[in-house]
Amino acid sequence: MTCPLGHTVAWIVQHSNRRLHYRGTLKNDTWLHTRAAAPNLRRLINLGLTHTGTTWQLNPATA
Repeated sequence: MTCPLGHTVAWIVQHSNRRLHYRGTLKNDTWLHTRAAAPNLRRLINLGLTHTGTTWQLNPATA
């Protein structure tokens, strides 16, 4: 079994994303937060997150 965090970190730093893209800390901080939010959103969607109009809803898990 592989570590899911390792895949996320690898995805964030792939394709020359090891270097900063912008001048200034605010733009780089925004870029990093956006890049890091994408795997979290993908995980929530896989867990059943849906968007209905103006609200988000996480459907209860069925086990």
